[in-house]
Amino acid sequence: MGKKKKPSSDNSIAQNRVARHDYFIDDDIEVGIVLDGWEVKSLRAGNLQLKESYVMIKNGEMWLTGAHISPLNTASTHINPDPRRPRKLLAHRIEIDRLLGMVERKGYTLVALSAYWIRGRAKLKIGVAKGKKSHDKRSTLKERDWKRDQARILRPS
Repeated sequence: MGKKKKPSSDNSIAQNRVARHDYFIDDDIEVGIVLDGWEVKSLRAGNLQLKESYVMIKNGEMWLTGAHISPLNTASTHINPDPRRPRKLLAHRIEIDRLLGMVERKGYTLVALSAYWIRGRAKLKIGVAKGKKSHDKRSTLKERDWKRDQARILRPS
């Protein structure tokens, strides 16, 4: 028998930790995801990777591209699951127009930050981001190391 993942007490499905390293996140927005049945089952098992995913706006609709949802072994035989298919995102028209303006005029990028459950529905947190240069990444790492050392120094023995 295969090992099953323990159900977590929180509602988190996946996090994109690379996004915070590679981008300055200016704003975030919560959107819904249109999923197939096998994808929902797979998300409940925690099989989602957001590492290389981003959001595109085409024809007034938002699409999640590059996210990988691994199909379960128990998936039905009459469907052919595509783990990297583009998935439609659900948001209000005003929010989509605002994000489209930021992407086209100000040069921002839309990246997926995290996925989680709210009242049984899968939600995705999208970040409005600007890319970091290599020196920005180094300064972020230096600052994180300093905070870790500072906490180590201030900790009571």
